[in-house]
Amino acid sequence: MLSLTNKRILLGITGGIAAYKCAELTRLFVKAGAEVRVAMTQAATEFITPLTMQALSGNRVHLNLLDTEAEAAMGHIELARWADLVLIAPATADFIARMARGQADDILSTAVLASSAPTAIAPAMNQAMWADPSTQSNLEVLHDRHYHVFGPATGEQACGNVGLGRMLEPAELTELCAGLFETDFLAGRHLVITAGPTREALDPVRFISNHSSGKMAFALAAEAVSAGARVTLISGPVPLSTPDRVTRIDVESANEMQQATNAHIEDADVFIGVAAVADYRPAEISPEKIKKTDDVLQLKLVKNPDIISEVAALKSRPLVVGFAAETSDIVKNGRQKLQEKNLDLLFANKATDTFNSETIAVTAISPDEERELPAANKHVVARNMLQLIADQLNRSP
Repeated sequence: MLSLTNKRILLGITGGIAAYKCAELTRLFVKAGAEVRVAMTQAATEFITPLTMQALSGNRVHLNLLDTEAEAAMGHIELARWADLVLIAPATADFIARMARGQADDILSTAVLASSAPTAIAPAMNQAMWADPSTQSNLEVLHDRHYHVFGPATGEQACGNVGLGRMLEPAELTELCAGLFETDFLAGRHLVITAGPTREALDPVRFISNHSSGKMAFALAAEAVSAGARVTLISGPVPLSTPDRVTRIDVESANEMQQATNAHIEDADVFIGVAAVADYRPAEISPEKIKKTDDVLQLKLVKNPDIISEVAALKSRPLVVGFAAETSDIVKNGRQKLQEKNLDLLFANKATDTFNSETIAVTAISPDEERELPAANKHVVARNMLQLIADQLNRSP
């Protein structure tokens, strides 16, 4: 499946008639999962409007190098840093020559020069201009600098000539761009991950909670994005930064986590219940701070929803992965949880070894086998966990 999930593409449009193809090209990029920002030369705006490109990309179009408002928001250097790929389409003979000379006199040429991302050009020009020794010499310079050259194609041109010089079609350019990235083993998949503890209020200032740091779930979210997945991270209260390109939803209680899960599970391919959801909550929440009066305070607790079991019981459900943080009989208790909750896969570990730690060792338990994942940094282990999850997805009918 063609996928550009989570990829950031800076599409540079220069002044050629083939600029009209950039509307369809942008639509295909977005459909393949990419985020697209557009930078246009002044000449390009004569062929296709910035308003059209803004509507299709969903982002403001960058036009001027010295735009005060743009520099305050995402300037040309930040735009260059943002991109995973820079594609110049169409790339006119003039712009190719400017790239070869290293010019930086407008927003697009400056972004190209400042970017360390892979850069590709899709040439589009008259067949005589393409064949001219100056153009071919400029292309040799770009080849030596490891720029990718997509095309051109042969065919009838706007001037009436026939020959090399037509810009490749949008579908072909989309495929070529996707091919520049390593194959991602979770490309195009949607993962919903729960993280951290929940807090169950006793009164306005006190709550019941646990020691979960959320680090394992956040590592899984970050590594899933790197593997090409779209990630929704539903997190209890933890002081962790949101991983890049992850959609984060903050919640407090188990009921809030249940509601957020229900709202996002419909199109999920995988649900990973990492959160240490409180098993019980106070039957009543005092509207005022509970005063210290008696030597003994009795609390009545009621069961919280079992979120992962509810997901596993759905008629049309994703692959369901659980975690078991145990203090004894780790594998035995983990397998029991796997069976009782009807999970597809479960990772069991010793609870006291993982809270607030940067490393973890787990046992992966499925209905058919058990596999040890030795102690390592949580990001390393997360990558191995996700590979096992991908293997399960590939075996699913």
